[in-house]
Amino acid sequence: MIENIGLLSLYFFICYCVVTWIGIIHTIFNIKVLHYKSMKESPGLGEGYEKTKPWHPLYNIVFFSLFGWIYMRGISKPDISIAIKAGSLWAIVCIVLDYIGWVLIPHPWQLTHKEFYIDYQPWISMIYLAIFMGPIIGYIGRLYWFI
Repeated sequence: MIENIGLLSLYFFICYCVVTWIGIIHTIFNIKVLHYKSMKESPGLGEGYEKTKPWHPLYNIVFFSLFGWIYMRGISKPDISIAIKAGSLWAIVCIVLDYIGWVLIPHPWQLTHKEFYIDYQPWISMIYLAIFMGPIIGYIGRLYWFI
């Protein structure tokens, strides 16, 4: 049983927003400061976005592990099974939200199924693995770093 699912959900949504905004800011930085081509000047979402892709798993592993650690510190009886369940829930919710937000809903950065699930490999798979691992790494950190 997952303890305090409301808090787990809150941490997920905060973290999801943080990593999404970091990716957007990184893309804007690449275009404005590093002068990579935007989506108007190059195919797909543009060179500025394409250069951020290898960084996406890193944003996710850092922030989802941090929020996983905060969650695991805040529950009374953390154990690995709770961490696995929390990571599974986070990954499933993220997969559904990404599908709705990046594939189904029309917007300037909308992606096709192929762009999101094929062209975005291996990054998207690494992102989902990082999100799943977040609470597990947080649990391990809580155990061994005594903080």
